[in-house]
Amino acid sequence: MTAIIKSKSGNYVYLYESESYRDEEGKVKNNRRIVGKVDPVTGQHVYKPEYIEEKGIDSIDAGVHNAKLYSVNDVKQSVVKEYGAFYLLREISSQIGLVDVLSKTMPAIWEEVLHLAFYIVASGEPALYCEDWLYKTESSLSKELSSQRISELLVTMTQGERMSFFEHWGEYRYENEYIALDVTSISTYSELVSAAEWGYNRDKERLPQINVCMLLGEKSRLPILQVVYNGSLRDVSTLKNTLQIASNLNLNNMSLVMDKGFASTKNINAMLLKTSFTRFLIALPFTMAFAKNQVASETKDIDCVDKTIMVGSDILRGITKRRAWNPKHDVYAHVYMNPNVALQARNKLYAKAQELVAQVKRNPEENLNRSDVRKYLIVRKSDKNDVRYTINIRHDAISEELSTAGWLVIISNHVDNAEDAIHIYRDKDVVEKGFQRMKNCLDLARLRVHSDNAMQNKIFVGFIALIITAHIHRVMSENRMYTTWTMKKMIKALERLKVHYIKNDRIISPLTKEQKGIFEAFKLKYDL
Repeated sequence: MTAIIKSKSGNYVYLYESESYRDEEGKVKNNRRIVGKVDPVTGQHVYKPEYIEEKGIDSIDAGVHNAKLYSVNDVKQSVVKEYGAFYLLREISSQIGLVDVLSKTMPAIWEEVLHLAFYIVASGEPALYCEDWLYKTESSLSKELSSQRISELLVTMTQGERMSFFEHWGEYRYENEYIALDVTSISTYSELVSAAEWGYNRDKERLPQINVCMLLGEKSRLPILQVVYNGSLRDVSTLKNTLQIASNLNLNNMSLVMDKGFASTKNINAMLLKTSFTRFLIALPFTMAFAKNQVASETKDIDCVDKTIMVGSDILRGITKRRAWNPKHDVYAHVYMNPNVALQARNKLYAKAQELVAQVKRNPEENLNRSDVRKYLIVRKSDKNDVRYTINIRHDAISEELSTAGWLVIISNHVDNAEDAIHIYRDKDVVEKGFQRMKNCLDLARLRVHSDNAMQNKIFVGFIALIITAHIHRVMSENRMYTTWTMKKMIKALERLKVHYIKNDRIISPLTKEQKGIFEAFKLKYDL
């Protein structure tokens, strides 16, 4: 009896023809000879040409499998492309409606824009290398994305096309959810972008920069709108214009969640007006008297069991009061105290004050003019001791600094209880994480473009990439995939899924257990 068996040696699995027979004593023995090997990409049996000629294709592996048989020469002339990562990015782009909206609003260039976004998500490398990535990747793009073509693409897109996308994307994705809003700065090395203005960005670097304001859905975790502003505009200056643009795009009935950077009396009064009523929830800085007054009024009574709120691993105290914001409007004031944070801040500041005292005693002349010494200590010349100075701690300065340590004040015109408010506010970190991914992972931290329109379009392509990245992040978080994967590692694992072209046949390599698990998490078919 003859059969084809497999045997692994080193990195390869070889195919042997095994023929059973009985010797003169009647014992069963086997004759084996190597006849081919298993292709590591496709999993197909690849036979030596002389064996195919000897046995005939129809007789080889009869009854074992129905796969086509290829000679070694066929395999040598074949083409192998990476496929898994592209498949994931393409399918989720269809799932979330991105393909529909892009093809409708940018019919002539949408495929190029989407593939450039795919490249940014998959590699995080400069656009210069996109052509190389597409060369080794099976994709549905029939055009080349050379460096020159990408430069042309970044000039081709118009503001009208971008705004049309935002309008249709907002209509497609808009849900009854909270919309988180924040601003970040992006620096550029170009001196030809008029919107870029010199200043210190949020990383404390002095470079020409622009500001990007973004709206994201807290439930879907997907970006909805972005607006680019001059680098000199402060956060409080962008709110009115962003809300006007959102209104023009029919993004009405929003519930905005904002950080302290947007908190100003002018902004809050504008959102409270009936003519431009906006539902909002915003944290207040302690530079505002209203915030300090709320803490002062709750200090004595907030630390009790019936005001305890569990938020993740944090145990807070929280209370809500309806307060007069101005003569015409009331707001819900949500006041929180984190005892652990307050205690840590107190211990840290007490230790710092004692260390400053010790430093001044050791070397008064060297430390007297330090700003922190002047802030926390009173040092006077004296002949009554060996140090020649009297040193006292400024207890009023210590108390003032600790008066708001561990406290948070949030106001809202529609959320009426402390527990709901803190959960909504904590969820807004989707914006901060979105900006971090956009700048650190999507090659946008330093814009290298030479015109305003190219700058706007590169940020727009980054926005498309961020939509895809945000969806991947949400799925990975919900499925606890970050315990074993990073996003980059997951993409690399999928890139090992290849497609093999032999003669006129397209063959997908067998999926690993890990690759199947990834596709299952994203609800994708893997019987490709």
